[in-house]
Amino acid sequence: MLDCLMTTEEKKLREEVRAFVKEDVDKQLLRDMDEDKVRYPREFLEKAAARGLIGLRFPEKYGGRGMPWTSEIVALEEVGVLGTSLGCLYSLVSIVGEAIDKFGSEMLKEKYLRPTIEGRLTAAEALTEPRGGSDFFGATCTAVKDGDHYILNGQKRFVVGSEGADYFMVYARTDKDAHPHKSISAFLVDRCPEVKAEYLYGLMGTRGGGTGRLVFKDVRVPAENLLGEENNGSAIFYQMMIPERMTSAGGAIGMGRAAMDVAARYSTRRKAFGTEIKNFQAVSFKTADSVTLLDTARGIVYLAARSVDSGDPAGKTRRLVSEAKKVATENAWKVVNNAMQVMGGIGYTNVYPIEKMLRDVRLIMIWTGTNEIMDLIIQHEYYKEMEKEGFKGRDIEFDAIEADMVDEKIYE
Repeated sequence: MLDCLMTTEEKKLREEVRAFVKEDVDKQLLRDMDEDKVRYPREFLEKAAARGLIGLRFPEKYGGRGMPWTSEIVALEEVGVLGTSLGCLYSLVSIVGEAIDKFGSEMLKEKYLRPTIEGRLTAAEALTEPRGGSDFFGATCTAVKDGDHYILNGQKRFVVGSEGADYFMVYARTDKDAHPHKSISAFLVDRCPEVKAEYLYGLMGTRGGGTGRLVFKDVRVPAENLLGEENNGSAIFYQMMIPERMTSAGGAIGMGRAAMDVAARYSTRRKAFGTEIKNFQAVSFKTADSVTLLDTARGIVYLAARSVDSGDPAGKTRRLVSEAKKVATENAWKVVNNAMQVMGGIGYTNVYPIEKMLRDVRLIMIWTGTNEIMDLIIQHEYYKEMEKEGFKGRDIEFDAIEADMVDEKIYE
């Protein structure tokens, strides 16, 4: 994040997270994760928790720091340099914690939120199903009430932590006859023999998090583990889109920045035709483009964070969060590609980390809602705002020389 936007407390936080990333994350862990030798690096979360660096936004009484979203974005950029796998595991505390903090009972906060922030429990989110990606409300996973329990059956896929997490936040249909938006509920489901990781995916990048497909077979979930009200999972889902997309955006900036740093440093060392390649316009202009893309992303992400922190009095948070996710992830993709182009052939090898970053960063334009879904939300929210607010200020349509030629303004 840009220093001019940060508070003194946020600058201090940045140094804390940088120290953690530099001192507590062994490069061998990153290598082993990328080679799928590690399935779930629990120690990473334990070390972050020991420094008090996860669950930053949540109340102090549950182990958090009560910080705003702008502060979490500062931390996310620094963690983002480690790539999407560790960035995702770090973010899941914020994502699943959001649901518990906003919709969970006091009992659930003490049982799950506190130990998650303290690093004693690890969480995962089970949202996507084999038959539905963007079609969240087409979920077929079911939870049937049975006394003081629900019986959960179905499957979820692309679950980061399917093999290693202690508990899962699961959406399931609890009323098969109701409208899709009024038929889904959310639960906290403990790992047990009836919850099986049936398949672990071989991923292009973002490896080492144990991403797989979960199968729930007659899982007995205590009714007290219901988040919010029965059949009101849509409210939780829409709230969850804030941390899902904001964490993606913040981490993306970190990945882009890391790739640019490697390539820019390389350009000051590598020589061709008797001079450092940074002196060639074709190279230096890619650096200029990358710096601009990252600062642009920081600006929209910070704006979205401020909107969330404000409580959204203007009703624009949903659009801004979607813009932040779209812009930050697409800009990061461009920056990593620029970095590889600056480095040339050596950037395509594993002598440098650019090829891994390229594999990692490709996913973030897909997960937590594809960027095409972001476009859908952005235009929908904009048209809704336009209809509600109308024109403010000067209506320049009528500044045209022949603006009064109403017979030429045909709309049907």
